[in-house]
Amino acid sequence: MRPAGEVRQALYRASSELATADSAPTLRELAAASQVGLLAARRTVSDMCRVGVLHIARTRKVPYRNRPVAEYCPRKPAQQVESRCALQAIVTTWASPSV
Repeated sequence: MRPAGEVRQALYRASSELATADSAPTLRELAAASQVGLLAARRTVSDMCRVGVLHIARTRKVPYRNRPVAEYCPRKPAQQVESRCALQAIVTTWASPSV
């Protein structure tokens, strides 16, 4: 797998810094914070959502558009996925008879 490019790294860093529990950045806010062009940000954020690096947390009404825009935040770290797998391993071994 190819390493993440500069645009993707900048957008991920901006989304991590700007996302809070109450709000997350929009596409334009991500592009402005990471100093990436809007077209490159749109394509890269779309790819990042498709792969699962970012997800849409909620929508927000903004003054520059009639429809609500998506707020993007990073997925939870992989640490929590491993703990769920560990729990699954414990449960499956618990049900098997011990010899």
